[in-house]
Amino acid sequence: MPYPYVLLSAAVSLDGYLDDTGPDRLLLSSPADFDRVDEVRASADAILIGAGTIRADNPRLLVNSPARRAARVAEGRTAYPLKVAVTASGDLDPAAHFWHTGGEKLVYTTDRGAERAAGALGGTADVVPLGPGLDWRALLEHLYEVRGVRRLMVEGGGTVHTQLLQQGLADELQLVLAPLFVGEPAAPRLFGPGEYQGGRLRLTESRRIEDVVLMRYEPTAPGTGPAPAAADRRWLATACELAALCPPSRTAFSVGAVVVAADGTELARGHSREGGDPVVHAEEAALAKLDPADPRLPGATVYSSLEPCSRRASRPAPCAELILRAGVRRVVTAWREPDTFVPGADGTGVLAAAGVDVVLLPECAGPAKAPNAHLRP
Repeated sequence: MPYPYVLLSAAVSLDGYLDDTGPDRLLLSSPADFDRVDEVRASADAILIGAGTIRADNPRLLVNSPARRAARVAEGRTAYPLKVAVTASGDLDPAAHFWHTGGEKLVYTTDRGAERAAGALGGTADVVPLGPGLDWRALLEHLYEVRGVRRLMVEGGGTVHTQLLQQGLADELQLVLAPLFVGEPAAPRLFGPGEYQGGRLRLTESRRIEDVVLMRYEPTAPGTGPAPAAADRRWLATACELAALCPPSRTAFSVGAVVVAADGTELARGHSREGGDPVVHAEEAALAKLDPADPRLPGATVYSSLEPCSRRASRPAPCAELILRAGVRRVVTAWREPDTFVPGADGTGVLAAAGVDVVLLPECAGPAKAPNAHLRP
């Protein structure tokens, strides 16, 4: 199931503490950065926060600029993004500012917490139980499928940020570093202990804003097994961009492929008809650039804009077979192969039968199909 684009936003001190430090709260961001946050909020379909942060900070989470609210309305959206609270226990203060400012509110909780939350809030917010525990994938699927949220801004706190990053569900981290030391051992930190997804984050932007620095990061490490991770979407988008580079053909698909190691290192890329070869396929072109004995291949993921082929006339081995020979155990694709050239193609079935995890991300199908629009009947 598709998820919204998940953006984590936080400000921290030089010694790694969040700015919600109790009744004598120390504001780490500068006025110019508060305005930047307001701009990011205005771009979001929903803003999410944990119940602990509501209790500690009593935030309003508004789009404060009238001009930005007016622009949202002009685009056919509500003046304020949907406000989302997450609580396992259902322990919510009905007097908090969060419930009495802005637009529509939504609470995600457990089966156990739903009755308590609904009793406290009455009709102030919709309450959605997710089961015996907080299931973040179910939450994001519900936001996408039921509430139409495509861009989700997450403003904390540390427990929420930690869980989303540990599960590989954050597409972007916007971190503001303030030139201050807090020094209080009890002050909350941005991230908690536990096992995080491997690989280095990629720095996409670094910008000075008055006396603070904004740093934007995105994950690079692929997911594991059949569950998609945020980095899978980015790498598959890269494969779709490669598909657009293919020389046009009336007799073959335009496909792009990227091979990525478990730590997020790009190993190789390729696209159909690369290098003037009229029959080379994308996965074939990418894998040909690697040493078959490369020890990173068994833990790698192949991203292909189109399902790897299971039968072909132009080469002895189809791409699904080449992937199996390389020892790759995970493939992510945007689009199942139609019957245009090979009736009953089923690269996914071939790979899955051999124990390969094949992940389909249909939300990426548009860019994958675009270079092949001329082939449609």
